[in-house]
Amino acid sequence: MSGVHDLAGRPGFGPVVREAAEPVFHEEWERRMFALMVATFAGGEFNLDEFRYAIERMEPKEYLEGSYYEHWLFAVEQLLIEKGLISEAELRVMRERIEKRKSP
Repeated sequence: MSGVHDLAGRPGFGPVVREAAEPVFHEEWERRMFALMVATFAGGEFNLDEFRYAIERMEPKEYLEGSYYEHWLFAVEQLLIEKGLISEAELRVMRERIEKRKSP
């Protein structure tokens, strides 16, 4: 079965442009996302297959428009909710706090 995430060999997406001296993380939140993923994975909260399947369940438009770490964020959020480690309400509160910090 082929989903939107299986892009290998599909035409129409243009060349992969490599950034000269590309940093590992473009923004601080990506560094934090990496740490969160490592912590939850190493802590046994989910395995690699569950993680990949969570990414594969993203809406096609969201998947195609999202960055690498946005895919990770989606998957970790979904898995933490599905496993009962956080609630959707708790996630919503955290998002609101983050948005408030961004506002001038």
